[in-house]
Amino acid sequence: MTKVLMVCLGNICRSPLAEGILKSKIFSFKTFVDSAGTGAYHVGEKPDKRSISIAKTNGIDISDQKARKFTVEDFDLFDFIYVMDNSNYSNVISLARNEADKLKVKLILNEVFPNENLDVPDPYYGGDFGFKNVFKMLDEACDEIAKKINSNG
Repeated sequence: MTKVLMVCLGNICRSPLAEGILKSKIFSFKTFVDSAGTGAYHVGEKPDKRSISIAKTNGIDISDQKARKFTVEDFDLFDFIYVMDNSNYSNVISLARNEADKLKVKLILNEVFPNENLDVPDPYYGGDFGFKNVFKMLDEACDEIAKKINSNG
């Protein structure tokens, strides 16, 4: 089974969207997708209502997700850990115990723009347009991730 984790800061805006988008593109029942945040600000909460809304507009229901904090054990549980920005990358890498842990962590937009290390902007303070823009970016990145997963199984 392939296990993919999406990570952002609070696990209420970007990573729940990325989780929902990728789930909608995966054909294999042998794939598990989850999301987490590097901070514990919103543990147990549903995604931001604007993330739920933009997902729903695109035919994806993320309303049942609950925020959780990234833990060191996630390195053992997941094959791929996609982070939304360079700050998330640094936070996750700082918890890595070894090189194998570090190799699992990737900036999600590098799937579309290899080696450019671009950030998915945090839309929390940006209004509805920010969420539409983030959805588009994550949709493109998840297309690339899904192609790899779907071709392997």
